Amino acid sequence: MASGTATTEPPMEKVDMAAPGAVPTVKYRKDYKPTPYLLNQVQLNFALDEETSKVRSVLDFVPNYEGTSPPEIFLNGRKDVKLLSVKVDGKALSESDYKLTPESLTISSPPSGTFQMEIETELRPQDNTSLEGLYKSSGNFCTQCEAEGFRGITYYYDRPDVLTKMTTRIEADKKLYPVLLSNGNLIDSGDLGGGKHFTVWEDPWKKPCYLFALVAGDLAVEKSTFKTMSGRTVDLAVYVQARNISKVDWAMKSLKEAMRWDEEKFGFEYDLDLFNIVAVDDFNMGAMENKSLNIFNSRLVLASPDTATDMDYERIEGVVGHEYFHNRTGNRITCRDWFQLTLKEGLTVYRDQEFTADMTSRAMKRINDVSALRASQFTEDGGPLAHPVRPDSYIAMDNFYTLTVYEKGAEVVRIYETLLGKDGFRKGMDLYFDRHDGEAVTCDDFLAAMADANGEDLSLMSKWYEQAGTPVLTVSPSYDEGAQTLTLAVKQALPPTPGQPTKEPVLIPLTMALLGPDGEELPLRLQGKDLGTSTVLRIDEAEKTFVFEGVASKPVPSLLRNFSAPVKMTVEGQTDEDLTFLLAHDSDLFNRWDASQRLGKALLLSLYKAASSSQDGSVEERVAAAGGVSSRLVDAYRSVLTEEGADGAFVAAAISLPTAAELLDDIPGADPLLLYQVRKVILKEVTSQLRPELEAMVAANDKALQGEYSPDSASAARRQIKNKALAYLSMLKDENVTADVLGRFRGASNMTDSITMLSTLVDTPGEEREAALNEFYDQWKDEGLVILKWLALQASSNVPGNVKQVTALLDHPAFNINNPNNCYSLFLGFARSVVNFHAEDGSGYKFLGDSIIKVDKINPQVAARMTSAFTSWRKFNQERQDLLKQQLQAITKVDGLSKNVYEIATKALE
Repeated sequence: MASGTATTEPPMEKVDMAAPGAVPTVKYRKDYKPTPYLLNQVQLNFALDEETSKVRSVLDFVPNYEGTSPPEIFLNGRKDVKLLSVKVDGKALSESDYKLTPESLTISSPPSGTFQMEIETELRPQDNTSLEGLYKSSGNFCTQCEAEGFRGITYYYDRPDVLTKMTTRIEADKKLYPVLLSNGNLIDSGDLGGGKHFTVWEDPWKKPCYLFALVAGDLAVEKSTFKTMSGRTVDLAVYVQARNISKVDWAMKSLKEAMRWDEEKFGFEYDLDLFNIVAVDDFNMGAMENKSLNIFNSRLVLASPDTATDMDYERIEGVVGHEYFHNRTGNRITCRDWFQLTLKEGLTVYRDQEFTADMTSRAMKRINDVSALRASQFTEDGGPLAHPVRPDSYIAMDNFYTLTVYEKGAEVVRIYETLLGKDGFRKGMDLYFDRHDGEAVTCDDFLAAMADANGEDLSLMSKWYEQAGTPVLTVSPSYDEGAQTLTLAVKQALPPTPGQPTKEPVLIPLTMALLGPDGEELPLRLQGKDLGTSTVLRIDEAEKTFVFEGVASKPVPSLLRNFSAPVKMTVEGQTDEDLTFLLAHDSDLFNRWDASQRLGKALLLSLYKAASSSQDGSVEERVAAAGGVSSRLVDAYRSVLTEEGADGAFVAAAISLPTAAELLDDIPGADPLLLYQVRKVILKEVTSQLRPELEAMVAANDKALQGEYSPDSASAARRQIKNKALAYLSMLKDENVTADVLGRFRGASNMTDSITMLSTLVDTPGEEREAALNEFYDQWKDEGLVILKWLALQASSNVPGNVKQVTALLDHPAFNINNPNNCYSLFLGFARSVVNFHAEDGSGYKFLGDSIIKVDKINPQVAARMTSAFTSWRKFNQERQDLLKQQLQAITKVDGLSKNVYEIATKALE
């Protein structure tokens, strides 16, 4: 709850972006002020109808200002909300008593003391294509209020620091909308005249308006119960369209697992009598943690072996967990302002990562998370939109639901655990809740709880919240045989980012070990203190040196184990022999994988440099002239493929090359097509040399996977390496392999195998490709979520000239431009096609640029995400920079451009 001295909150000027040349207002963290009034309680009354719906809100205001003169009340609104009436203490206000703009309502002379305000508004949810506020999806009413959607329902303090208890009454046609849901516990329901009915919901917990939710529709339900650690019974329900009810078992199972896990790991018991999940097809985000009524994008609830992949199953489990975990880290303790978003999202991502690690493979979960971080978040950190995990300013808050806030934010939380240990982290969490349960707080409050609970000086952790960019760690090992010491000289640096030319050191935990000649970990002794065989070094200065004593022979350092901090690390003097040794012997599975990545990255950079420095011959010939694929890499991959008892998921990850995105910082003026071609040549040569081992891997896992499909991690790992091997073999363009892949596609007994085989065929021009795509569509045209995969595969295909086919998909009956999932699958899928998005004639850039302009008029949030595909334009060669810049400039010149797209495009051009 907001507290402290309050003054009148000045209304922030809002600019209607439909006005040509309008420049939107920037909000700054430093300008935060609490509201001059708080809300004691709120009653919401919804009358839902087909043409217009009416909302009556009753707000009990409590003064939160100093002095005797009541300041004005500024409430957020939206231009599509029609104000019908305003009353204060039962008295209707005339238009002269308030100021109404398209995005606000200001009451200039409210009464002193406590008072009640009643506001009635009229909405047209069926016309709300932004999918923020109250809207309709597949004929059902639903809401999305985070971050600023509640202002699309009624005039209100639409900000996270105003917490209040809410009671909600909903009435609607009983035949059309038999299910009426909102937050909290159901306290009343019944029939009304005219074929209507009602429900009343009371939430006993104070919450900000972004956690409000409403659903009204004709939905099927699967019900179950959960017994909490104190013995209470909680009613659980998952609501979906009737045709999907057979696909909710996994989501229900995941919910129960998450509830039990949160009790066991953090002592958090669920705090209401029921917990509802609703799946909707039209949703901007993945899911929303509204108190007791979680609303999900249907792709993160629905699963069956026929329609969902192994990755879908794991993702559903993780996101169901994530939204449930928000009940404590986000709902019970929320953010003071939206600049603190990582306080709830970074912490809850960390919690869902730990949950998934416990449910599946801890090592593989870490590898997959870091792989995604390096491929995408590091790129964000190194681009024009770089921002701290706690931003200092924004134009459109929706634009800051970023990988930096979420994924890097989770890494910052993990730093606390690495420094303090699991027990120390738990102590910090306990104190955090003891101090702040029921409040809206800041990242500084979380830091203070961690430090105070453990008696630690963690002041340098504040720099992780304040500074943008990825720290660069340079480690220089030096062994003195005579003195039997190993010296680690460590330097840290943080490159300049927009608005932050100079940076200060951050607190970096460097988890490390030393491996002896036999691959075993050596005892560590530092400044006369025995540290075991693995320890955490605190890098809290720009330069720091550590001297390990009693090291009898030259070791191989194993550094940044388990990726102990979100940094880029260079180890000076590290050789391919060292990396091969780590890949073979390190007990830290993450560092084994990382060694394979470093071997692959060095080869890719070397061969790209050679191929780009000459125009003689084909790319394949230029790579061969430069020495081709090293036997060391092939032998390293072979040893992993033939390792007895190895986790298939680890093997698949270890024989994968780094993504192109991870290489761009090391290739000034990169030619994306050439990099793609060099990568293909390397993989083809690796496959050629390892064909027997890859074929053996396919055969062994075919045999092991006979029987009924199961999404368990062991079975998923077998499918992963089997399908990775088949994808590699398909690169040989062998007719027999292509026929085998097509046969496997047609005979697949689960979606994982089916879609993976289709993905290999999609990049291979020919009759097999067209036949497979047509057969897949004919089989699954009535399953919307499966067709999303079909759209994405075609859009991301690297078959040359595919822009024409993707453009044709815009008119395909399977594509709906009003649906976010469709847009993400098609447009963002296309942006992943190196060959076609980066086509030399600029046709790919123009296709996406034109599509952004079209989508922006429908849904600005979706269009802004699409615009992010252009933000790395300075990483490429001059020809492509010019073409990409041209598209960004064209976007910024569009009249009526949303503030969401404006912010992304203009910052990219700065």
